[in-house]
Amino acid sequence: MKLIAESIDIGTRSPTVLLNEADAAELGVHALERIQLQRDGRTTIGIVELTDELISEGTLGVTRRLGHIDGPVEVSVAPQPNSVYYIRKKLDDIELEHRELERIVRDIYEERLADIELGAYVSAIYTNGLSMEETMHLTSCMANIGETISWNDSIIADKHSIGGVAGNRVTPILVSIIAAAGVKIPKTSSRAVTSASGTADTMEVFCDVEFSIEEIREIVKETGGCLVWGGAVNLSPVDDQIIRAETPLSLDPKGQLIASVLSKKKSAGSTHAVIDIPYGEGAKVESLAEARELAEDFNRVSEHLGMTIECAITSGSAPVGRGIGPVLEAREVLATLDGEGPNDLRVKAIRLADLLFESVGVDADATEILDSGAAQETFREILAAQNGDPDVAVSDLSLGRHTHIVRADRDGVVTHINNRLVNEVGRRAGAPKDHGAGLELHRCVGEETESGESLVTVYAESSDKLADAVDLLERIEMVRVRHPDEALVDRV
Repeated sequence: MKLIAESIDIGTRSPTVLLNEADAAELGVHALERIQLQRDGRTTIGIVELTDELISEGTLGVTRRLGHIDGPVEVSVAPQPNSVYYIRKKLDDIELEHRELERIVRDIYEERLADIELGAYVSAIYTNGLSMEETMHLTSCMANIGETISWNDSIIADKHSIGGVAGNRVTPILVSIIAAAGVKIPKTSSRAVTSASGTADTMEVFCDVEFSIEEIREIVKETGGCLVWGGAVNLSPVDDQIIRAETPLSLDPKGQLIASVLSKKKSAGSTHAVIDIPYGEGAKVESLAEARELAEDFNRVSEHLGMTIECAITSGSAPVGRGIGPVLEAREVLATLDGEGPNDLRVKAIRLADLLFESVGVDADATEILDSGAAQETFREILAAQNGDPDVAVSDLSLGRHTHIVRADRDGVVTHINNRLVNEVGRRAGAPKDHGAGLELHRCVGEETESGESLVTVYAESSDKLADAVDLLERIEMVRVRHPDEALVDRV
């Protein structure tokens, strides 16, 4: 069938073509099926979207993702990629072979799958899980696509948290401690997906976080470490596309989580890493048994990749620190490096740093490095190398001017602070896009409060966003306060 192709200025992630419904009926294709376009000996495959409003009969709309195609083209039905059949196989709970996972990963990377097909892949992994063999193969396939960073050093340190804990801004402190001891730690971090701030969002309060691989090399050569956004470089790029499909339903299946974390570490050239696995009420992992099982799986896959990792099973039933949001977390990072930050943030950073020192075989003491000021000095060197102000002070970091105070409605003890709800309120207030938005906790779990006392202050840069956050707060119990007798029941 001959049609006249014309360029359509519509940005899409997949190679999409717009087809009039009458022409689609003539061809015998439906929405999200594929057609092939042949012209001048060149064949291009496009995913069909149907419209009678934008495309008239006899014409074919070609989006930018397919390149510049204009004029007469021969159009015919194209077969589905093999990866679609493999996804269907996984939906039927049949274990996938290495070559099948490799084809799925390759087609995701080349954006040959429609969003609904990528969603089906995520659903299949969430529903039926991945065997250990599948997880190992998937991790290797994801690590081998995209750019990689190679280093001449025998030891390259790294750290990652599986997430889910609000305010858990350990990474900038840990990186500074490790680099101050002379161990290279080129840390690539993520922006927030469902939280009020990711490490990259918090670091962006201080300095630039988007750099090329060569620029990262220079920063690490100069300072021993870096704190950059991983999305600015093409490390395990398939992971970013899978996360995009997982995010709407907050899916994070175990096998895919392991592949996500370790493929990023492997492609960044890491040889040793500490993996933070928080568990508890409201965390991604709720039970200690589940946390231990996840740690064992991380270790098995890392051995397959030739990496050395240590898993730290930590408390994840409440936020870490008292500030949630880019500026609030940045303030606590500075304060902790100055010896004045919240104790739980300090203790966790020290514990993980010491575990990483032990893993790489370096005789160093994280507490001494932090207390001596060496970590603070290294952090400020990293800020300067990343185009930030090395003399920045806590008072230089401004919060949103619109505020709302959440007060206790009874005397009692704080028995729980819901991580998921804390992050959701922070995001409603504008974080992480608005750096000055977020929440400050005035009471932590186990602390007593009286009716009318401040529990939380919410900050926003916009009155409308603050109103949105307050509307949510009126419908939820983010901070649980119980009378002493009830608190005992909660603990049981």
